[in-house]
Amino acid sequence: PSSNSPANCWSHSHPVNMFNSHNVKFHHSKALTSPYPGSRVQRGEVPEDKVGWLIEWKDYNPVEYTARSVLAGPVWADPQINDKGFSPKFNERDGEVERKSLNGLYVIENGRPRNPAGRTGLTGRGLLGRWGPNHAADPVVTRWKRDGSGHKVAHPVTGKNILQFIAIKRKDCGEWAIPGGMVDPGEKISATLKREFQEEALNALQKSPEERAELEKQLEELFSQEHLVVYRGYVDDPRNTDNAWMETEAVNYHDETGETMDKLPLEAGDDAGAVKWVDITEKLQLYASHSYFLKLVTEKRGAHWSEEPGPECLE
Repeated sequence: PSSNSPANCWSHSHPVNMFNSHNVKFHHSKALTSPYPGSRVQRGEVPEDKVGWLIEWKDYNPVEYTARSVLAGPVWADPQINDKGFSPKFNERDGEVERKSLNGLYVIENGRPRNPAGRTGLTGRGLLGRWGPNHAADPVVTRWKRDGSGHKVAHPVTGKNILQFIAIKRKDCGEWAIPGGMVDPGEKISATLKREFQEEALNALQKSPEERAELEKQLEELFSQEHLVVYRGYVDDPRNTDNAWMETEAVNYHDETGETMDKLPLEAGDDAGAVKWVDITEKLQLYASHSYFLKLVTEKRGAHWSEEPGPECLE
């Protein structure tokens, strides 16, 4: 939707509860795209007015698909729902696996969790390992854009200072994104945020133990300071299905002076093809809901986002 849609306005005050009927479209469009990532599978067509589960649709006939890489049973994936000995405890912490949703309780239908944002035209798990919520963490590392003399650079139209964030280019789809990743079973979100940033933006996995310890020390300064949780909840992700979906916690770590991050050598690693500082504006085309997270960061930091004046909020 355009930047003037009421959905943008509405979501300022309720960034987590996104399932009001008039808002589903805004947060549920990438989860309807075909072909499904990494495959030739076409989703069943879902008209806009039939996305919500409360709308009766007797002829709904989604395609069933779970990727071979998931069915092969890697450690990060659940077994199939009807496998013997697999009885997941949905809507609660299940051993080390967090099956609670950040958006509250989800419905279980015929033994399978139901996507809280509505129909996607695809059942099964696609590329996702867990039935129900698949938890990720997205560290948004920012600094102010500065000129050669070290002064902050303001946008010529809005007069607001420009923020930059560390972006990675995803190898799987070639889109620019926040360097996030999946939360390991039993791992604290704060640990995931730090680990993913090190692996994807600093190539920590390829460093010697000594180099890694040095990175760890420098990062501690940034990651231990006050930070902003900008978003917690469902993500409109192209991998989502009717039975498995992405949720994330996006956290902003801001380097006010720029000195901490200046010392860190950016180097693409793990799932990243490239890594760089990128100016934040509404023109960015990013993976999944990442542009939305950046918009929230600019609002919180009073930074530049759009040259267009925003719509007046109704609330």
